[in-house]
Amino acid sequence: MTSSRVKALLVLVLLFTAVCALADSARDMLTSGRVDEAISALNGRLSSTPSDAESSNLLCRAYFALEQFDLAESSCKKAVALEPENGRYHRWLGHVYGEKADRTNFLSAAGLAGKTRDEFERAVQLDPHDVDARVDLAEFYLEAPGIVGGGRDKALSQAKFIGATDPAREHWVYARVAEKNHDTRTAEQEYRRMIDASKGDSEAWLNLALFYRHQKRFDDMEQALIKTSEAPMSKPDVMVDVAQILFRANRNLPLAIQLLKRYLTTGPVEEAPAFKAHYLLGMLYEKQGDKTSAAKEYRASLAMARQFGSAKQALNRVAH
Repeated sequence: MTSSRVKALLVLVLLFTAVCALADSARDMLTSGRVDEAISALNGRLSSTPSDAESSNLLCRAYFALEQFDLAESSCKKAVALEPENGRYHRWLGHVYGEKADRTNFLSAAGLAGKTRDEFERAVQLDPHDVDARVDLAEFYLEAPGIVGGGRDKALSQAKFIGATDPAREHWVYARVAEKNHDTRTAEQEYRRMIDASKGDSEAWLNLALFYRHQKRFDDMEQALIKTSEAPMSKPDVMVDVAQILFRANRNLPLAIQLLKRYLTTGPVEEAPAFKAHYLLGMLYEKQGDKTSAAKEYRASLAMARQFGSAKQALNRVAH
C-alpha cells in the first residue's frame, strides 16, 4: 500500500472515531438530561457533516425532550431521509407525529395520526423483532379511531409477536383491550398476569396502578404505586412516572419526593430527562409550601434546559 493511501486510510479511521465519539458524547448528554449541551454539540456536528443520520436522530430526540416538536420533526425527517431502512429512526418520527397529533385540532390530528401509524408500521416492517416498536404500534391501534387505521383486532394481532420475546407485555395488550371493552375484571386479571410474567417488575405494577386510577380506585392505586417503588426497577424512569401520578392525585407526596431524589442520585435516563425530574420535584416542594426548595429545583432544571418554559414560569411564580 502506498504512503498516500495509508495516510488517507488513517484520516478516514480518525474521522470515523471522531464521529463515534461525538455521537456517544451527545447521547451521554441526553441520558444525563443536559439537553442544551447536546443540542449545541449536535448542531455543531451537523453544520460540518450534514449527512450524519445518527446525529440528526439524536438532535430530534433532544428537541422532543424539550417539547419543541416542529424542530424535532425536521431533524427526525432528515435522519429518515438519510437512512430510510433504519427502523429506529422511523419509530422516533412516529413518536413526534403522535405528540403533535395530541396537541392540535381535530382535522390536523387525523392527518398526523395517519403519519404516526405509517411510521410505526414501517418500523415494525424494517425490524420485526423490535418489541418496543410492536408495543408502540399496538398502542396506536388501541387508541386511534378506525378512520385513521386503529382497531382492537389489529392490536391483538401484535400480541403474539410481542409475547415471543416479552410475555409480560403480551398480557399488557390483552389488559388494554379488555379495558377498552369495559371488561374490568379481565383487565385486572391480565395486569396481574403481567406482574407474574415479569417476576414482579416495577413497570408491571405501574400499569396495574394506572388501571386503578382509570377506575377511580385511588386507595388501590396508591398501594400499587408503593409496590411499584419497592419492586425491581428494570426501567429507572418508572420512578418518575410514580412521582407524577402521586403529584397529580395529591397522594403520598413524601414518597414522590423520595423517588425523584433516588432517581436523580442513581442516574437518570433519556426516557425521563433529568431537567424534567428536577421540575417535578420543584412542583412537589411548591405544593408542600416549600418555595425555597422549589426554586432550587427549578433553577437546576433550567441549568440543563434554559428554554424549558414550564420551569421558567414556575421559577417566576415562586421567586417573587
